Amino acid sequence: MAGFENALIELWPEGAPNAAGTTDEDRPALTTYLVAGSKGAVIVCPGGGYGMRAEHEGRPIAEWLNGIGISAFVLRYRVAPYRHPNPLLDAQRAIRYVRLHAAEWGIDERRIGILGFSAGGHLASTAGTQYDAGNPDAADPIERMSSRPDAIILCYAVISMSSPFGHGGSRDNLLGKAPDEALVARMSSELRVTPDTPPAFLWHTADDAAVPVENALLFASALRGAGVPFDLHVYEQGRHGLGLAEDDPHVATWTTVCGHWLKRHDF
Repeated sequence: MAGFENALIELWPEGAPNAAGTTDEDRPALTTYLVAGSKGAVIVCPGGGYGMRAEHEGRPIAEWLNGIGISAFVLRYRVAPYRHPNPLLDAQRAIRYVRLHAAEWGIDERRIGILGFSAGGHLASTAGTQYDAGNPDAADPIERMSSRPDAIILCYAVISMSSPFGHGGSRDNLLGKAPDEALVARMSSELRVTPDTPPAFLWHTADDAAVPVENALLFASALRGAGVPFDLHVYEQGRHGLGLAEDDPHVATWTTVCGHWLKRHDF
């Protein structure tokens, strides 16, 4: 097992639920980036408004995680024209899959995190607030696994679908142009936090013009109210979609701080 290894694992080789075709975009998958000696693993969800997946928020993030000794998996989740619940089904399946096979990769099944940027951050926050313990009677062993992540990392994430601070494009792509109000509330992650929500690391920029910083603040406030441990880092300036932020020395410190946080949580 070596760093930067790229094996593609289809999450449903026989066809995903609700699949509308057989192209790559209809076939959710994980690309593996495994490192020897990694105790934990992180599933990476690139952003893209639920309409695409940004390349700079995928492989480079997995390689950074490998560089600090953590195995990573980049998730190819379904985007528009697919709508809810399909992206969430893909994220839950990814967590279950990694948990089932954790021992083979030398990973602790209790150290599986999920990280997302922008709309991918919404997907990560949804996975962290809408999960189940698995179905012990399922014929498929993957479906017997819990879909609860052990940590969530939210990078300039879309959180709310119901507040004035939401991102309209992400909401339209995920829920449609005129979604039911109950569905909008159900997919607003700040309203779904409980004391069982996993520990979270959040970072955002105060002047993000696409996804307002209030998304991070709302989620952090909900975590605080539920007694869930979290780190919140708000940088003074920085455009949306920075990824590793290598061109901004100040914001780029998020990877160092996040690495320390992951170490603190025994990843």
